[in-house]
Amino acid sequence: MRFTPRAACLIGAVVTALIPVATTTASAAPAAPGCIAVTATIPVGNFPRGVAVNPKTRTVYVTNVSGDSVSVINGRTNTVTATVPVGAEPFGIAVNNNTRAVYVANTQSNTVSVINGRTNTVTATISVGRSPDGIAVIPKTDTIYVANTLSNTVSVINGRTNTVTATIPVGTDRFAEPFAVAADIRTGTVYVTNLGDDSVSVINGPTGTVIANIPVGINPLGIAVNKATRTVYVTNGQSLTMSVINGRTNTVTATVSVGNMFGAAVNPQNDTVYLANTGADTVSVVSGRTNTVTATVPVGSAPVNIAVNLNARTIYVTNEDGNSVSVLAPCRS
Repeated sequence: MRFTPRAACLIGAVVTALIPVATTTASAAPAAPGCIAVTATIPVGNFPRGVAVNPKTRTVYVTNVSGDSVSVINGRTNTVTATVPVGAEPFGIAVNNNTRAVYVANTQSNTVSVINGRTNTVTATISVGRSPDGIAVIPKTDTIYVANTLSNTVSVINGRTNTVTATIPVGTDRFAEPFAVAADIRTGTVYVTNLGDDSVSVINGPTGTVIANIPVGINPLGIAVNKATRTVYVTNGQSLTMSVINGRTNTVTATVSVGNMFGAAVNPQNDTVYLANTGADTVSVVSGRTNTVTATVPVGSAPVNIAVNLNARTIYVTNEDGNSVSVLAPCRS
């Protein structure tokens, strides 16, 4: 059975996990200096889930699961400038900011579509494992990592040749179900959430080997890395918590109670984490210094994933049931 954002909310509403680490109950504080607000809502295709940004070109890419397409958004005008057909049920999406190549994980096609960001056309289709979901890119090495949920593996793709160069087993058992992927672009370390065994696999990018499997909460869905602090944030769909991992020691240092979360994103410049609360139709703003929620922002219906454009100080949230993208920016005084 496919694990959908809405299913995560329904399950999470009745399940509470006990995590064997210190737990902080986060309470929303008034939005003050770090205030953000919705500045625009952009209509896209049917059931938008994945989102990625090229900060150099201020272009936003959104996967439309039911439309088998990717919406291309001009971040300056907040308008859709192109719709690119890809494989069946596209979910995860990532951009190489250096080459402007966009990579799309097509869940039902078992492929990755490669889009030329200059022409908005598909230039290659790469076969990977079964049910690819999460995807991440390390621009420096031009390497792409794809989580194959039903194969319990991660495919490693050479961005220069568009070929799979390695297949890495992850998780602690044969029901690992790897789902989301995030990369520390400074260290080359790759982090993979495993839905089936409630863990995060840590991959050494240069060697292509798993160096750790970290227990987290139940049904870890989203993951994000702060490259400045080497901290990893994991949203646990059924536990209603966020696990905070020290990337130097590969240990969980805190567990924060938030709500029905799915995707996560980080702004390393101000050490802030953004969480998509699918069931509450909000985004939680979490301080990376204190691991507390500092603001809660209403967005569209069933927010799923988040991306941050550091250059423009803008946040993009896909709203699955609203068929839209919410654009968030700092509040005006």
